[in-house]
Amino acid sequence: MVETPIRFGILGCADIARKLSRAITISPNSTLYAIGSRSLDKAKKFAAENDFPPSAKIYDSYEAVLYDPDVDAVYVPLPTSLHVKWAVLAAEKKKHLLLEKPVALNVAEFDLIIEACEANGVQFMDGTMWMHHPRTVKIKEFLSDSEQFGQLTTVHSIFTNGGDEDFLKNDIRVKPELDGLGALGDIGWYCIRSILWVVDYELPKTVTALRGAILNEAGVILACGSSFEWEDGKTSTFHCSFLSNMTIDITAIGTKGTLHLHDFVIPQEEKTATFSAASKTGFMELAKGWVPLPSQYVVTTDIPQEACMVREFSRLVKSINEGNSKPETVWASISRKTQLVLDAVKESIEKGFQPVQVVA
Repeated sequence: MVETPIRFGILGCADIARKLSRAITISPNSTLYAIGSRSLDKAKKFAAENDFPPSAKIYDSYEAVLYDPDVDAVYVPLPTSLHVKWAVLAAEKKKHLLLEKPVALNVAEFDLIIEACEANGVQFMDGTMWMHHPRTVKIKEFLSDSEQFGQLTTVHSIFTNGGDEDFLKNDIRVKPELDGLGALGDIGWYCIRSILWVVDYELPKTVTALRGAILNEAGVILACGSSFEWEDGKTSTFHCSFLSNMTIDITAIGTKGTLHLHDFVIPQEEKTATFSAASKTGFMELAKGWVPLPSQYVVTTDIPQEACMVREFSRLVKSINEGNSKPETVWASISRKTQLVLDAVKESIEKGFQPVQVVA
């Protein structure tokens, strides 16, 4: 028996929507059903260039996608400043919601979105793709091994990706009226999420932005960092920047082991991902080298991580639509914690790098 795929509509023709269109096509339980743009010609061009099936609906507005009764779910890659309006309307029209990150400009907006999803019984998930890669599961196994990794002491995360002159002047991510969170929202979101993931989503007690944050003339963050502190003594730092060469690292250090990951957001190869883990390491006699050497692990996947994300989201949607389950709330909880910490970093920057308490 052939499984009926989840029918996706996409709001807008953002560049990231090209990646998700491909993921929806690759995922075995989803299909591209509709695309909506403020320009019909733009929507037609997008559909033609991204292998939409001939039967796909092409609309000249976002509303038309949401009012189509045959659309099961929508992917929303619009600028963050537009998320509340369109995400809430999508939920009200009973469309399950895959929403690009950062989810909102602040936690108050985030809560409006989740309240709409909960009130209308629709599934929510943000677009943090790396969490769905099978490598992520393997790494967590190492971090959870008390014999190999021990107790976590500190974690550090970096995501830098230098933009060219055109990007730094014209991209929506440097425009306060479109994506006012800048680098903090776009790539700092990944750093914050990675730290929370390592600590099993335990919120830090205190967030202190690091001095040296760089803002453009419009006040949008181009580079920043922060330190986090927990009541039990754990610490962490992150750095994100549109002004430095691409680096995408996580280092997690325990009492017995160390994890190194150099491409956590997007693996260097689509279907093969690696990480390094060291346990109970020390120096050889006369410090001639390390013993034992860190182990290199390779994890393969049959489909890319973004298709893994779509597959999992579609599985949840199908179960809800068939009456077998209610929406899975863990994704909203994880996203909200990420948003809370992001808000605290931004507040610390605005307060002259003073410590800010994180309140759930």
